[in-house]
Formats: sequence, structure tokens, C-alpha cells
Amino acid sequence: MSTATAFLDIALIVAFVALAIGQLLCVVRLFRGPTSGDRVLALDTLVINAIGLVVVLGMTQGVKVYFEVSLLVAMLGFVSTVALARFMLRGDIIE
Repeated sequence: MSTATAFLDIALIVAFVALAIGQLLCVVRLFRGPTSGDRVLALDTLVINAIGLVVVLGMTQGVKVYFEVSLLVAMLGFVSTVALARFMLRGDIIE
């Protein structure tokens, strides 16, 4: 095993742990958030961290399908964040 591969493995482990800790902290903010705006931001950050976890998992396993999954999660996360924000502001999603 070469030195570059060892450093890449260590970097992927560190990235995975950092993203997992970020997920846990976002869940705490989701439940303890004093306002609904904090909860929406926590959900959006959960989606971003989930995308990061999927990408790191894809890099670790060497499977390209995970990158397509991360694009789908990103699109769904964006649409759901916009829908939730519109619902909070107006009370309905569709005009």
C-alpha cells in the first residue's frame, strides 16, 4: 500500500467522521431549535451533510452510482426546503 493511498484512506475516514458529527449536531438543533427558522435550516443542513456522506461513501467503495444518488438527494432537498419555506411564509405551497 502506497503512502498516497494511506493518506486518502485517512482523509476519507476523517471526512466521514466529521460529516457524521455534523449530522448529529443538526439533529440536536432540529429538536432544540427555538424557532421554526432554525429547524428549517437544520433540515437543510441535514440534507447537505447527507449528500456529503453519500459522496464519501461512494469514494470509499469506488462505486459511481452514489454520485448520481447524491444529485437526486440534492434536488429533492432543494425542492423540499423551498416548499417548507413557502408553507411557513404563506400557509400554503401552491397558489
